[in-house]
Amino acid sequence: MRYWLFKSEPSTWSWDQQVANGDAGEEWDGVRNYQARNFMREMQVGDRGFFYHSQKEKAVVGIVEVIAEVHSDSTTEDERWECVDIKAVRSLPKPVSLEIIKADPKLTEMVLVKNARLSVQPVTEAEFELICKLGGI
Repeated sequence: MRYWLFKSEPSTWSWDQQVANGDAGEEWDGVRNYQARNFMREMQVGDRGFFYHSQKEKAVVGIVEVIAEVHSDSTTEDERWECVDIKAVRSLPKPVSLEIIKADPKLTEMVLVKNARLSVQPVTEAEFELICKLGGI
């Protein structure tokens, strides 16, 4: 299993909306960055990830699971763009802010710290476990 982080602006797609979709999940569509798209090409069903609210909140708020491997993004006819489907697994009891992540010396190499603009990014197993712990899991 691999671990990932999916960033979303809550005004566009929020954690509450993701949770409301239940086991049906949702396409992680609209990604128009080649590096982020290529990360989605590496994902497999069962991989886990963090759901991260960007903009004002800037915090990991939940855990998701990849439920469908890469396929054409239904929001465009451009064949270059693909996406995966994810479903909500659980909320973090305590959201983990970017400020907390940046302050932890064990997370200084995290992609979120080094390339905060990338909307889909890998997370190491150690980073995943530490953020879960920080979030009350």
